[in-house]
Amino acid sequence: MRIRPITRWTTTGIAALIAILAGCSPPASPVAATEPEARATSPDLANLASPDEAPPAEWAGKELPVRMIPNIPESAEAYYAPDNIHVIAQTKDPMAAQPEKGKIGGSLTFTYTDTGEELTRINDKGQDACSWFLPDGKGLIWTSTRDNLDMPPGNWSEETDYPQGAELYTSDLKGGNIKRLTNNKYYEAEVTTSLDGKWVFFGRQIDGKLDIWKMRIDGTDEQQLTFTADWQEGAPYPTPDGKHLIFRAWKRSDKLRINEEYKATGKHQQTPMTIFTMTTDGTDVQPRTFTKDMNWAPFIAPDGQHFFYDRVFEGNNWEVVMNDLAGGEPVQITYNKGFDGFVSISWDGKKLLFGRSLGSGFMSNIHTFVMDISSLNVGPENFKGSIPPRAKRPPGWVEDPGLLEYGDRLGT
Repeated sequence: MRIRPITRWTTTGIAALIAILAGCSPPASPVAATEPEARATSPDLANLASPDEAPPAEWAGKELPVRMIPNIPESAEAYYAPDNIHVIAQTKDPMAAQPEKGKIGGSLTFTYTDTGEELTRINDKGQDACSWFLPDGKGLIWTSTRDNLDMPPGNWSEETDYPQGAELYTSDLKGGNIKRLTNNKYYEAEVTTSLDGKWVFFGRQIDGKLDIWKMRIDGTDEQQLTFTADWQEGAPYPTPDGKHLIFRAWKRSDKLRINEEYKATGKHQQTPMTIFTMTTDGTDVQPRTFTKDMNWAPFIAPDGQHFFYDRVFEGNNWEVVMNDLAGGEPVQITYNKGFDGFVSISWDGKKLLFGRSLGSGFMSNIHTFVMDISSLNVGPENFKGSIPPRAKRPPGWVEDPGLLEYGDRLGT
C-alpha cells in the first residue's frame, strides 16, 4: 500500500457533525441520521448528501486490506477486547428506547467477534452510548439511560440536548453483575479506563459545559481534570505509557457562532476541533494537531507514537488519517467516497476498526469494518517507554490564545 501525505484539506463549508461532538466520539446511534428529519436538526447535519461518484482511479490499491464484519446490525464506535478478537460497540436495536422524531439514539451495547459471531446484548433497556472492555478482559464499562427512562430521551447528536441521566455502568462479559458507578442525572459518556483498570476516564456535562473527569473503578474518588469555560473536552483515551490521555476539544464560542451563522445564512461550516494530550492528573496539556478546522475522534496506537483520527476532504468525504505525536503531516488511511470514521486500534496494533457508511445518505447504514494494519508497524513492540513530550509546530504557526484557558496546566 502507498500511503500519501495529506497536504490539501477542505476549506469549504462542510460542518463537523454535531453528532461528532457527542459521546466517545459520535452519537450513541449515528446510523439514525439516515432519516431526513435527523439530518436537518443542526447546521452540521442539514441536507448533507453522501458522495455517490465512483472513487478516482488513482485510489486503486492504496487502501490496506479491509473487510466488513458480517452478521451484525448497523453499529459504530467499536473497540477491541484485549484478546484482539472480541469487539464492543453501540448497535441498533428495536429494544432500545427510541428518540423523538428528528433526534438521534436507539442503540444498545453489544459484544461480538470481529468475524461476526457470538453476538451478545449487554443491556436490554434505555439507550446506550460509549463502551469499553476492562483491561483484564473480564468485564465491561458502558453508558446508558437505563435507570432514567422518565427523563427526556434527548439527542446524542446535539450538545445542547444531550440525554441527561446517561450514567456509567460496569458488568461482566454477558451483561450480568451490573453495577452503577454514577448517580447524578448529568450526561456522562465517552468512557475508557486506565491500562491497569484502576481508574475510569469519562466526559461529564454540567450546565452545558463538557469536561473530562476520572474516578476509581468502583465509582469513588471523582476528580475533575479540565476546568475550561470555553473549550469542550471529551473522548479521553489512555496512552501506552499509562501516564497520559489523548482527547479532542472544540470551543463553545465557535459552535455558538456557527449555529447563529447557519440560522442567518444557511451556510455550512466546520466546527474547529483540536486533538490534545495531557497527563492523567490533568496537567501538561499539549496540542497535537495544528489546523484551524476539524480534527476529530483520536485514538492512539500501541506504539505510543502514532495516532489515528478523522479529517474531511473536498466533497464531504470523511477519511481516517494517521499522524505522529511528534508533529508532521498526516497520511490518509481509508479511501472511500463518503463517510469513514470512529477509528480504534487492536491492543496488538495489527487491526483497525472503523465505521463506514454504506447508504446513499450521509452517515447512513454504518457498519463496522476491520482493516489489516500490521504493515504499519504501530504495535506495542515498537513502544519506546514514553510518548513524544511535545509536537513540533508547523512553520509560522501562531499558538491559539485560547490555550491560555488551561492556565498553569499547559506544559512548556
